[in-house]
Amino acid sequence: MKLIAMTPEPPYYAVIFTSYRTSGENGYSEIAAKMVGLASKQPGFLGIESAREDIGITVSYWTDLEAIRLWKKNFEHQEAQKAGRKNWYSSFKVRISKVERDYGM
Repeated sequence: MKLIAMTPEPPYYAVIFTSYRTSGENGYSEIAAKMVGLASKQPGFLGIESAREDIGITVSYWTDLEAIRLWKKNFEHQEAQKAGRKNWYSSFKVRISKVERDYGM
């Protein structure tokens, strides 16, 4: 069962990664799982949600902009980004948003 990320009371930040994949696996699933595991160990990481059909959308949640900046600078993450540009994505967009309200059940 997939779970919705359990985030704290706002404010916090969301990094929204939207992508279109190229054809072929070429190790994508392994690297994606490794990045989720690595991100979850980073200071300021709050959770992650991901869905893929035609378009992929992954949202990771962070305590602050500094935590996001440090994740972006992580060497293994930078290497995965290079591989993504070269092997896995035909296009992508990253958006960073401040979450000011959330609610649900």
